Amino acid sequence: MYIKKILFVVSILIAIGLAIFSYYIYNSIFSANTDFKESTHAVYIPTGAGFSTVSDSLKPYLKDLESFQIVAQKKGYATNVRPGRYIIRKGMNNNELVNALRSGNQPVSVVFNNQERLENLAGRIAGQIEADSLSLLKAFQDEEFLKKASFDRESALGMYVPNKYELYWNTSAEEFRDRMQKEYNRFWNQERLQKAEKIGLKPSEVITLASIVQKETAKVEERPRVAGVYMNRINRGMKLDADPTVIYSIKRQQQDFDTVIKRVLYKDLEIDSPYNTYKYAGVPPGPIFMPDISSIDAVLNYEKHDFIYFVADVENFGYHKFAKTHAQHIRNKQQYVNWVNKNGIRR
Repeated sequence: MYIKKILFVVSILIAIGLAIFSYYIYNSIFSANTDFKESTHAVYIPTGAGFSTVSDSLKPYLKDLESFQIVAQKKGYATNVRPGRYIIRKGMNNNELVNALRSGNQPVSVVFNNQERLENLAGRIAGQIEADSLSLLKAFQDEEFLKKASFDRESALGMYVPNKYELYWNTSAEEFRDRMQKEYNRFWNQERLQKAEKIGLKPSEVITLASIVQKETAKVEERPRVAGVYMNRINRGMKLDADPTVIYSIKRQQQDFDTVIKRVLYKDLEIDSPYNTYKYAGVPPGPIFMPDISSIDAVLNYEKHDFIYFVADVENFGYHKFAKTHAQHIRNKQQYVNWVNKNGIRR
């Protein structure tokens, strides 16, 4: 009788212990374990990171880090960490947290435009994905890749078509570059290629000319007309005589791309640079800027007219006055020169 009582008490204690243990396990797995006010929070796990890095990243956002670590160990995640950008939601339990980190790598929207050089582009992209600017620039300038892709260092910037792209945060520099090449080839579809061939320009030349057009005017609706001026000059065997190419030549010569040049001087027109279209005929060896798609399409669909010249319109800022004859252009130009002098713009 005494032994039966002991066994009964032991069985009760075991049952209580199991109940407590089950309750602890249930809570550690299925109870909410987040500790932040926002509805969601992004967690970034670097390439090559171990479980300790994950724990450190999650610690500020969890009520109980230890319970999360236990569940992660049990589910095998602690030895199978995957890099990427993961979204955790308010109220998630440890089981949901581990599942999110295991298979919920979320893409980021990568956006870029208005970049003047590959160095600028590398810095812009480095702020949006894991790859740093140095590795990106190295990938952009890789000679073997450029040769296979039919680019060189002068024209390479033209391969990057400004837009919004969905990419994983842990995309490597080479993966980003290769993706941009695919997007470039997709952009240059049969229709655009046919238009480029019709106007007698290669895609790379279209992009370079588009970069000049965009530097000339910020008004999207005016770009086809400006492009038409340059195409008229090309078709007549004239030099482009584009001030933005002179400004780029100055910056390139001085290796100072942060300098602001508001006025091109006559002496600047003599700078010996393949980008100086006052000195050398044809389209420069590469873009002087990253043109928008609107500028590229403005060249491909340039306005047909007889204008050969244009100058800033001081009576309608942002736009230009166009001329068919040199005499008319001189009159328009004098208005601009008078305004520049009046406002004391020397450089």
